[in-house]
Formats: sequence, C-alpha cells, structure tokens
Amino acid sequence: MPEGHTIHRLADDVTRAFGGRVVGVSSPQGRFAAGAAVVSGSVLSRAEAHGKHLFIGFAGRRWVHVHLGLYGKFDVFSGAPPAGPVVGQVRMRLVAGAAAAGRAAAGSGYADLRGPTRCEVVGDAEKDAVAARLGPDPLRGDDPGRALERIGRSRAPIGVLLMDQAVVAGVGNVYRAESLFRAGVDPARTGASVPEPVLRSIWADLVGLMELGVKTGRIDTVRPEHEPEAMGRPPRVDDHGGEVYVYRRTGQPCLVCGTPVAAGRAAARNLFWCPNCQH
Repeated sequence: MPEGHTIHRLADDVTRAFGGRVVGVSSPQGRFAAGAAVVSGSVLSRAEAHGKHLFIGFAGRRWVHVHLGLYGKFDVFSGAPPAGPVVGQVRMRLVAGAAAAGRAAAGSGYADLRGPTRCEVVGDAEKDAVAARLGPDPLRGDDPGRALERIGRSRAPIGVLLMDQAVVAGVGNVYRAESLFRAGVDPARTGASVPEPVLRSIWADLVGLMELGVKTGRIDTVRPEHEPEAMGRPPRVDDHGGEVYVYRRTGQPCLVCGTPVAAGRAAARNLFWCPNCQH
C-alpha cells in the first residue's frame, strides 16, 4: 500500500497538471460513471492529501475521494490520451481542458486511476468526516500532540500504534520500521513505556523522512555514514527502492552493529527490527 509521501506527491502532481482548468472526467471501466458525470466539465481547483487519502477538489465544493488501497495506481501523464480504446480497467480518467477564466493556458495532460479501494464524489461534510477519523499527518504541518498523548497512554505496542491511521495518518510499514530503528526503540514496547521526548523525536524524524520522500519519490532512511558509498557496500536492490536499515532485510546484517535483522508479525503486518540496536 502506498505510504503518505506517495499520496502527497500525487496531490502535487494532480494540482500542477490540472489545477485551475476545466477537466473532463470519465470512467472507461464504468464503475465510476455516475460520479464522473457529476464533476466532468468543472474546474479542478486543487488536490489535497490527508494520510493515505487523496481529495481532488472541483468547483461547487465537490471532491473526488480516492484511496488506493493495496493495489491502486494513479498515474499522471503529459500530452493527450492515446487514441483508440482505453487499455485496462481504468476506474477514472482525467483529461485537461481549457484554463479557467483569468488563468494562463497550459499544455495537455491526462491521468488514469486503476484499482482503488475507494473512488467517490463527496461534499465538504463527508471530507471532514474522513479527516476526523484520522490522526495528525506529519506532512500537513499538524500538531502531533493528540497522537503523542494517545501513544503515551497506550499499552499497545508502539509498532502497532504507528501504523494505526487513527493515531498517525500516512505512516506505513516502511516508515514505521525505519523510524523506530533510527530511534532505537523496539517495536514491541508499549507506547506508554516510551518517554515523551523520544516520541517527539520520532515524530520529528517522520516529518523529515517523509518530506524527503515527497521530493524524491522514494523512501531513503539511512544516515550519510551508512550509505553504500560510505560503507563500500552495493546499493540495495528492491522493488520498493531506497536505502533502508531494516525493512525487508530479514537475516541480513544490521548496517550499524552487524546483528541479523529480525522479522515477525504485528496486527497482520510484517515487522522488521534489529534485536541489538532497538530496546
């Protein structure tokens, strides 16, 4: 499942490509046909992200709410859509039209959404209801107080709490594993057992790591002294990309102490940590 940095990056891409323009919206697959008809031909104002939820705003205070889930993809392209029948199961297609009055003209572009778990037109009230169910988002400049208070009084493992979108919005398996490693915290520790200054440092680290992810489009978490060039090791080869300490490195030596990276399960998700570096 895409983590929060991917959704924030996608919101930026959609806003750049379509913001301030009349947009044609269709559903080649047919499953979003009714919703597409509601917003097609409207001006797209902007796209916003909150955690793993994407909201595409249209005139009339209507939003297309998208959640990619495990298998969804939303790709933004320059140029006109290819001629001929649409290939694959495209739930929603956006096609850039004319610029709104008073806006400079821009080039053509289109975007295809495939396989989301959610794609629906909502109003402000429904959008606000989704936001109310989510915890603070490190990429929105949110005050972390509510999340830190909830973690700090919980007997649940911190490795589970960080993945709970009602506690912290946007953190997924990679950022969970890597932020806890960088803080030296065992994911099995209860939230209540982690001192507040450490919790605040984890939040600040998540903000920095996820902002970097928005800029680069990949997750990199290793410090300069542990990068491949500094350590004389080959770069990581993984379809997730990026240099990491423990995520999906089961049995490989920890980049800091050499102890084999451990793996387990928590709340039905894979868990990775260093038994020596994390206490």
